[in-house]
Amino acid sequence: MSHHHDHSGHSHQHGDDGHDHSDEVQPALQSLIWKQIDFESIRTLNESETDQGAKIVEKTWPQRLDAEPLLKSDADEQLLMFIPFTGVVKLHALLVRSSEDSSAPKTLKLFSNRDDLDFSTVSDLPATQVFELSQTSEVQELPVKRSLFGNTYNLSLFIEDNYGHEATRVYWIGFKGDFMSLNREPVEVLYEKAANPKDHTLAHGVGDMASQGTRHGM
Repeated sequence: MSHHHDHSGHSHQHGDDGHDHSDEVQPALQSLIWKQIDFESIRTLNESETDQGAKIVEKTWPQRLDAEPLLKSDADEQLLMFIPFTGVVKLHALLVRSSEDSSAPKTLKLFSNRDDLDFSTVSDLPATQVFELSQTSEVQELPVKRSLFGNTYNLSLFIEDNYGHEATRVYWIGFKGDFMSLNREPVEVLYEKAANPKDHTLAHGVGDMASQGTRHGM
C-alpha cells in the first residue's frame, strides 16, 4: 500500500522505458549495508535447505532480482532469521524481494539485538517493529523507526505468515543504513597518542593511563 512503486505517468525520477532501477543504483549503493554483514554467522530456522537464508542475504545489489538462490520455508510458512553485523549499524530501512503469489511473506516482525530467539519464544515477545508486506516481485523498501535501530549489532527477522501458501518464499533481503566499525577507530587513536609523547597537549593523561595499563595489565 504505502510501499507501492509508482508505475503511472508521474515519472518521479524514473525513466519512461521501464528501466526503473537504473536511477536507484547510486543512492542505494551509497547506504547499502552488505560487506558489513557477518555472513558465516547467519542462522535460519525452518529453511527447506541448509544455508538458504544466508545465500539470499549474500546476493549483491545487482543480483537482487535473480530467481536463485531462494529461501523457502519447510514444515510450515514461518521463518526465523538471525543476521549479525561486524560492527554497529544505524539501520534506516529493510529491503525485501519476494513474489506476487500466495507464498509471499505477509507479517514480518523485526527484532534488534536479540540473539536468543526461537519459535517457542518469538511469538510471545513484542517486536521492535512490525511490517505488513505486499504481494509483489518488486523490491520493497521498509523504513524503520530510526530511533529504535540506532545501535544495532544484529537483527532477527520473524516471518509469521504469508498470503495462504503452505510455504513462504523470499528471494533477497538487504539493509540500508550507516555503519560504524567495532572499536577499531578509538583503539587506533588511543595507541597512537600513547605512543607519541608530543600528543600530551591533545589528550593529557592518556599516556599516563596507558603506561599504568602496561605495568599492571598483563
